[in-house]
Amino acid sequence: MRERTKFVLEVNGMKYPVKIHYEKRNDCIASIRKRSINIRIPSYLSEEEKHKQLTKLKQWAIEKIKEDPERFKLESRREYIDGDIITVGSEEYVLNIVFRDKRGSSARIEGSDIQFIISSNLSKEDRNRHISTLLSRCIAQKRVPDLRKRIDELNSNHFNKPINKIFFKHNKTNWGSCSNMGNINISTRLLFAPDDVLDYVCVHELAHLIERNHSKDFWNLVEKAMPDYKEKVKWLKENGNTCKF
Repeated sequence: MRERTKFVLEVNGMKYPVKIHYEKRNDCIASIRKRSINIRIPSYLSEEEKHKQLTKLKQWAIEKIKEDPERFKLESRREYIDGDIITVGSEEYVLNIVFRDKRGSSARIEGSDIQFIISSNLSKEDRNRHISTLLSRCIAQKRVPDLRKRIDELNSNHFNKPINKIFFKHNKTNWGSCSNMGNINISTRLLFAPDDVLDYVCVHELAHLIERNHSKDFWNLVEKAMPDYKEKVKWLKENGNTCKF
């Protein structure tokens, strides 16, 4: 049985949500994520030992944040309201958001408008999460033909390897991936990046069709296809947090 409790930890004037998971495990661990601090403690421990481990891990998190506050700065979620205008690349979209008493949520693009029907039975946080996901999905569906065309061009020019399927994914943990089946996934966050940065991620994943790891040979392939790729990596490190739905 897994139990979970929540509280807020304040460090240097910033409030960090803390999620404590009591679960079937043998070790006690803590991690600082983009939206919260996660603490995991074995459920079989006595209440005294749980409290001791919790205190220890909270102090670890506080010290880590104080050491490098910029690294552990919480990521804020963008909030959307009816009538908002969002710019993706060279296109602008007006968001028309309606709330209805229904279980699911949906969205569709009509010209330069995106029509949302969002469940009114959700919390404010979940409503915004639904809008973010649906917005990402709608624009990705419209832009995926251009993505396929660009990846095919880059592959033809530099790699000439068979590709299976190409997708945009609402992915927040990486910029892209390449599966063993030859499927290439690109994060929808890159719709907010310059075209040459998107090209770099495509080249990176195409290179994985030849070299599955990040060896020297892999980076040589990337550099051969894009000699200035390090500039794109730098852009992502410095500006990647601004690329989000």
